Amino acid sequence: MPTRNHWFVPVVSGALIVAAFAAGLLDAPVVGAVLMVSAAVVAGAPILRNAVSALAVRVVGIDLLVSVAAIGALFIGEYWEAAAVTFLFAIGHALETATLAKTRSALAALVEVAPDVAVVLRDGEQVEISAMQVRVGETVLVKNGAKVPVDGVVVAGTGALDEASITGESLPVDKAEGSKVFAGTVSKGGFLQVRAEGVGEDTTLARIIHRVEEAQDAKAATQKFMDRFSAWYTPAIIVLALAAGLLTQNLELGLTLLVIGCPGALVISIPVAIVAGIGRSARDGVLIKGGEFLETAARVNAVALDKTGTLTQGAPRLTDVIVLGEGHTRGSVLGWAAIAEAGSEHPLAAPVLKAATAEGVYSGGLPENAESVPGKGITASVGGRRVLVGNLALLEAEGVRGREAAAARAHDVAAAGRTPMLVALDGEAIGLVAVADTLRPEARTLVADLRRVGVRHVTMLTGDAPAVAHAVAAETGITDVRAALLPEDKLEAIAKLRRSGYVVAMVGDGVNDAPALATAHVGVAMGAAGSAVAVETADIALMADDLNKLPHAIGLAKRTVAVMRQNIFIALVTVALLLAGVLWGRVNMALGMLVHEGSVLLVIANAMRLLRSPGAARERKRRTVVPSARGAVNVR
Repeated sequence: MPTRNHWFVPVVSGALIVAAFAAGLLDAPVVGAVLMVSAAVVAGAPILRNAVSALAVRVVGIDLLVSVAAIGALFIGEYWEAAAVTFLFAIGHALETATLAKTRSALAALVEVAPDVAVVLRDGEQVEISAMQVRVGETVLVKNGAKVPVDGVVVAGTGALDEASITGESLPVDKAEGSKVFAGTVSKGGFLQVRAEGVGEDTTLARIIHRVEEAQDAKAATQKFMDRFSAWYTPAIIVLALAAGLLTQNLELGLTLLVIGCPGALVISIPVAIVAGIGRSARDGVLIKGGEFLETAARVNAVALDKTGTLTQGAPRLTDVIVLGEGHTRGSVLGWAAIAEAGSEHPLAAPVLKAATAEGVYSGGLPENAESVPGKGITASVGGRRVLVGNLALLEAEGVRGREAAAARAHDVAAAGRTPMLVALDGEAIGLVAVADTLRPEARTLVADLRRVGVRHVTMLTGDAPAVAHAVAAETGITDVRAALLPEDKLEAIAKLRRSGYVVAMVGDGVNDAPALATAHVGVAMGAAGSAVAVETADIALMADDLNKLPHAIGLAKRTVAVMRQNIFIALVTVALLLAGVLWGRVNMALGMLVHEGSVLLVIANAMRLLRSPGAARERKRRTVVPSARGAVNVR
């Protein structure tokens, strides 16, 4: 319904009230009474209609309380009271509708960035079509200032894109051949040719919009309680008003109790905060699954972090190739490792394959069979020979010869902060390859940032070797390090934290983190912009590969829950004060409705504070000025 229609009723009703007072001044009381009753009818008719509709589905709502009070006032000849109550309620409803729309502005902003048109290459010519008509595999042209219409990969050209709508990051991101791009992002320079891989509903932006819509409507535990409370509260107010009117023989007192007992602020106190909080987080590149997870995130006091891909960049590179077996060379060790890793999905396989290809010892061959051994490595069959790549536990399980000497060399490599992978061929250790990852810059301040938002315990859970894990922990300030863990060990570590009374958030990005993510109170996925599964399944999805979003999300959840509690307090105190005022004879029906509507608007305004993001402002300021290692200050 258009917004102006919400204001039509209060405007007409208000005009009739003014005319009624004018008639009184002109000594025309009958005309004044007719105008006042008309004002009550104009403003009260929609309220009565809503009350009847609610009763049809067995809901006793606020509209019924106001309708009974207004009709009762008309019945006892209190025309001004009837007109005032319905007029103020209509104004409050119009204001409520307008302000509530603003709490959903984040979702509206996401919808607005959805692209309408696309320029594609067809038969060598540029053709402008609807973004929905782009076919997967087509080449889309993205010019300076244009919105990217599809998800895809850059196949030619360079440029910079504003990805704030997806990741919350305001700084443009450079793109070149091979870079991923997302629908709804905006070109800030350059020219890109993009191969379309996701169109329309199959884009990250569409999934975000769908997720935010669902999350804003998902009820928190507190809200479910308040709904049950309101279902009993409203009929109780009717009974109280009826009893008060009968016992005191004062019908106006009973009607006034109906008005001041309206639970409008109470009913809206929580959903309006959740809508604003989830909308704010979506703007900042953090998707929260719903009110329940928002409330749980606010109670998080322990965080468990995976190492590879979470604390580190997840882009390791080959650093060492050590030959142990007689008759073997650097090339043969790296080559056997590469062909076995060709059957692995583990993040450490890629740098081995890349280095082996670059050194010309691997040409893309595949093993006949390959089996990942979670937490240990991989076994493979290549041309009738058995290849193992993994840790000491794998070699011990397979009874590999020479594993003790290999383990000693692996320990030295791990102590230097690099991850060794032992290589065995036909039951004999022939060497090891090692890779090293780069620590994320924000990982060094993560522990302090988490403590600032109330997290008391931070732990690292990794399948990597203890020496490597401790080297990373030393740089991040994490003191609780649990290394060489299998997926079930990570699960047990999370379960133990829960049994100790912690509310645990687990941050991970690998398949082997899945059991631990499911066991934690809140599972957090990083870099979700490139993963449809993460957007759909994670309790909290950080759209960018940015650990700073984690304390930001927990802090926002705490602020949202604080606003929910403030709103409940405002609603209950308002009703209590009005009740006291009625019993003391200081509050009449019109004043009661005025204060009631004021409390509704107050809780909405309180929730709208969440749409501001002082934390993000502090974060941007902190990231602009970075202290150097020598104590100087670098500005980037």
